[in-house]
Amino acid sequence: MRRVQSRHPFELVLLGVHAPKFPAERDLAHLRAAVRQLGIEHPVVQDPDHVVWQAWAARAWPTVALVDPEGRVIGMASGEIDADKLGDTLGRLIPVYEARGTLARATPTAPPPAPRSRTLAHPSKLLVTSGSTLFVADSGHHRILQLEVDDAHRSARIEREIGSGTPGFADGALDVARFHDPHGMAASGSTLYVADTGNHAIRAVDLAQGIVRTIAGTGSIGHAPVQDGGDPLRIPLRSPWSLWLDRPRLFVALAGSHQVVVIEDELDLRPFAGNGAERLHDGPALQAGFNQPSDLVGGGGALYIADPEASAIRRVSLIGRPVVETLVGAGLFDWGDVDGFGPRVRLQHPMGLALDGLLYVADTYNHRIKHMDVASQQVAALAGSGEPGHQDGGFTRARFRRPEGLVVRGRHLFVADTGNHVIRVCDLGSREVWTLTIAD
Repeated sequence: MRRVQSRHPFELVLLGVHAPKFPAERDLAHLRAAVRQLGIEHPVVQDPDHVVWQAWAARAWPTVALVDPEGRVIGMASGEIDADKLGDTLGRLIPVYEARGTLARATPTAPPPAPRSRTLAHPSKLLVTSGSTLFVADSGHHRILQLEVDDAHRSARIEREIGSGTPGFADGALDVARFHDPHGMAASGSTLYVADTGNHAIRAVDLAQGIVRTIAGTGSIGHAPVQDGGDPLRIPLRSPWSLWLDRPRLFVALAGSHQVVVIEDELDLRPFAGNGAERLHDGPALQAGFNQPSDLVGGGGALYIADPEASAIRRVSLIGRPVVETLVGAGLFDWGDVDGFGPRVRLQHPMGLALDGLLYVADTYNHRIKHMDVASQQVAALAGSGEPGHQDGGFTRARFRRPEGLVVRGRHLFVADTGNHVIRVCDLGSREVWTLTIAD
């Protein structure tokens, strides 16, 4: 919609309506945070009881309605729009209403940029490399931070900033390169790979040379699932959200096209799992359906996938013929906060995973961290009271707010506490949660 409005800034007025699916999304504070995170500048209506949704006969997220200057609905479409086609349509319609004398033009005004009042803004994914090095996707500031963690003092120091902090799409030196809402990361030697979600691209950071380059994606959103293999730089991607490296293969979770693709040696990109349909469907990998896959972690000959729109955890075999199976989850409209075994378990929009013997799960909209024994498929709460907030202390008393990224280092489970704009640490020995203090 930003692209459409940039073509017709004086004629097009945008109004968003948020019709929540999950209970956690009914919270007005949740909506305000999302609006800020996405940089939305137009008004957004909160529609918790789906009154507007029903009045406009919406049937899917998203639905776009086009209202002409005379107050008539002249078009409705469900699903993601093609910005160029919609822009062309408006270009043909505007002169018609201008000739009728019913078109009004307005001068768009953008709000001033918000001051950077905190070290992190909506941190999403985390990565531990060697020793005490922790990489943080500082998504709201459009950059990656390299931290050195001091466990004794429960603190960390910023060693390096990757990206200028200004949203955009540019390669080059670390302080010049631009990202847009980066998320997942993976590392091989001195190369850090980044899922540059807002640019629909995969970037590679040469940490030794201090250079950022693009290895996959065109910088523009793909409007169809990835069907065939080919040059990674010629294939448009759709919202890459997470990465997992199993050299020479780099697995990429494409949340927007409900797929997992694989890049071989930075030379070839092809589908690995998911046919592009948004549904909870198991079976041979390329015939399976996913629901905005948002995190990947591998181990023991399998790839585990956080599939949040179905509140599910999926697994794909990496040995032999890849087959998808659902470990947790029942469907797009089945969620809850229920621990137990396999089919009985209910999560609410899980977005983060870490594997270290147990599979750790960021149960994002339940504001909890859980763990799973992947052999028995038993799930139990680990940390978080289930109420949103920011409170340190014992595991059962601690509070998180929409946690996402997870990574384990030793006895410490690091948590990107996205809604609180901080990094939390779950001490698996003392069963205590504390907040990491970050200094420049």
